[in-house]
Amino acid sequence: MGSVSTPENSPAHVLLTADDTEVPGRDVVSVIGDRTPEDLRQLAVTVAAAAAGHVREARRHIVGPDGRVPVAATKSSDVDPVTAVDRSSEELIRGFLADRAPGDAILGEEDGGVLREDAVTWVVDPIDGTVNFIYGVPASSVSVAATVNGVPVAGADIARHRVFSACVGGPAQVGSESAAGGDVHPRSRILGPVTGPAGLSEALVGTGFSYSSARRAQQAALLVELLPHIRDIRRLGSAALDLCAVAAGALDGFYEHGLGPWDHAAGALIAARAGAQVHMPVLTAGYDDGVGVLAAAASVAGELAGHTVSVRMVDNA
Repeated sequence: MGSVSTPENSPAHVLLTADDTEVPGRDVVSVIGDRTPEDLRQLAVTVAAAAAGHVREARRHIVGPDGRVPVAATKSSDVDPVTAVDRSSEELIRGFLADRAPGDAILGEEDGGVLREDAVTWVVDPIDGTVNFIYGVPASSVSVAATVNGVPVAGADIARHRVFSACVGGPAQVGSESAAGGDVHPRSRILGPVTGPAGLSEALVGTGFSYSSARRAQQAALLVELLPHIRDIRRLGSAALDLCAVAAGALDGFYEHGLGPWDHAAGALIAARAGAQVHMPVLTAGYDDGVGVLAAAASVAGELAGHTVSVRMVDNA
């Protein structure tokens, strides 16, 4: 499932397309056992919905008079915040998965973990778009993905009661989350096939920026080079939602360098199953590797990849 290439001195890249993700590989079948990718998708949706409900309710109780959520700590830099809700959301997700998939591993943004080769690893982001969440900007999500050998098999992203999900062999879809109980309405809309403009000059492209000032300078230089060749740029502040926007046709492409695996594991599969071409590093790669993630309509994917995929962004560049 997915074709792998390894640029010099870079982590392996996986090319995900609808065709590549139509049938689970033997390694996937052997690891997931008597479950199916659809079973994993349904569990991802259930767990993400429970966490999304918790995040909404928790914000309502702790938001300050200025409309912002307090910052509990910072991580990679002074502008990389984490809130108490990030932590409690991940704790809830881990509890659900421990109860419903006790033999599986978990890799989360806040509490870490490892990608196991002999088990399904759930890669989770309790809040993707934490800065937006803090400020009350309505662009953050809960992201949950089931992965095997560093590649997503099923996943769900939930934001503002919209549930994006997909699994290997199944359609990418978006449905409405019930406000009561975290349930998901059974009626969903199939996403795709992704269609794009005739050329890159007509493409609306999303991107994101690092919390490191050194990385931001490199990203700004790349953007300056790219911007004359595209229709316009968008910055939502959540890679998970950017990837879902590509799947839904709201963006023609998205790229970003140095994402954590939890930022793109679910969204990459959702975009691919909707018909986008997705270049992603194997999920063992993280921030320090500075590798690019790209998802785009086929009509512009090659040209956009030429500008972005071969680029690495590291702090000592």
